[in-house]
Amino acid sequence: MNIHEYQAKAVLSGFGAPVPQGYPVFSVDEAVEAAKKLPGPVYVVKAQIHAGGRGKGGGVKIAKSIDEVRAHAEAILGMTLITHQTGPAGKEVRRLYIEDGADIASEFYLSMLVDREKSQVAFVVSTEGGMDIEQVAADTPEKIITFSVDPATGLMPHHGRAVARALNLSGGAAKQAGKLAAILYKAFTNKDMSLLEINPLVLTGAGDLVCLDAKMGFDGNALYRHPDILELRDESEEDPKELEAAKYDLSYIALDGEIGCMVNGAGLAMSTMDIIKLYGSEPANFLDVGGGATAEKVTAAFKIITSDPQVKGILVNIFGGIMRCDVIAEGVITAVQDVGLKVPLVVRLEGTNVKRGKEIIANSGLNVISADDLDDAAKKIVAAVEEAA
Repeated sequence: MNIHEYQAKAVLSGFGAPVPQGYPVFSVDEAVEAAKKLPGPVYVVKAQIHAGGRGKGGGVKIAKSIDEVRAHAEAILGMTLITHQTGPAGKEVRRLYIEDGADIASEFYLSMLVDREKSQVAFVVSTEGGMDIEQVAADTPEKIITFSVDPATGLMPHHGRAVARALNLSGGAAKQAGKLAAILYKAFTNKDMSLLEINPLVLTGAGDLVCLDAKMGFDGNALYRHPDILELRDESEEDPKELEAAKYDLSYIALDGEIGCMVNGAGLAMSTMDIIKLYGSEPANFLDVGGGATAEKVTAAFKIITSDPQVKGILVNIFGGIMRCDVIAEGVITAVQDVGLKVPLVVRLEGTNVKRGKEIIANSGLNVISADDLDDAAKKIVAAVEEAA
């Protein structure tokens, strides 16, 4: 789960991290009133969406007067902001963050994430703040310093010194870097984050380190431990199909392809996606209906897939163990009858009650293509989509 910048800064502030003063607002008038509460004379008007690259997309503006705050708020609020992370459809800006301006002497990059190979929390640090870190990694990888923290010891003083060295800081600024590293590590681990990114982390003209931006992602499996974080969820920033899937306890992730997939089991779902790509097409989603899905869940899953306008064909790939093939077949038939079938549908069933499942589909009178195995299913759905195009 992701949260907005102003929410992330509130979380950081709660742990003692230095952040600028600011206020979230939902209207132009609120933006003006918020600016009046700030010291000024420089203000920053920031679009709040769950995506990076807001500045390049026109979603972050500097204002040097209250009138400019109003003008920028009017321009940004309600706009469809398109960045490299939103995709071509962009995201509508429904809220802003009005923040006090900062006297920036230097900009840095600092993030934390889970190093899955080492099962440790990793720091990623660079002097190239305010830029796309992916581009920095590609062009000047030597400017990115990474190290991980052993959970058995937790953050040690030498980790803080490593951050300071990576940022070429000395004296009081180096001491601040060590203190900030400890604060960020505590916040990351205490709140079960999957990502914490400060870009930029700035050194002000007065020599203070300040978190000028903040991006946070949280482990969804741990949210039950953090009701305070769960309250920050903004469902308007999430894919409606993923929200609908969550109601039925379906594991669904929207992708950019054209072949919708309904599979039981995460490993089989990944294999299904891979073989679709092998035969020259792209999966439109990851969807695992689980081992004990009911006909109702299967029907819901099918409706979610067909609600995606990108989907040009559907592949149902079920290996019946706990999940019975006849239950899947009944769910598919019910869903098709409810929503109609406007794209090619290939069904591959194997396992428990497979014979009965195939009979249900064969006797349904629906135009469903049967497949014998996964390879056969992938070939047939890719060919059917190409033929229908």
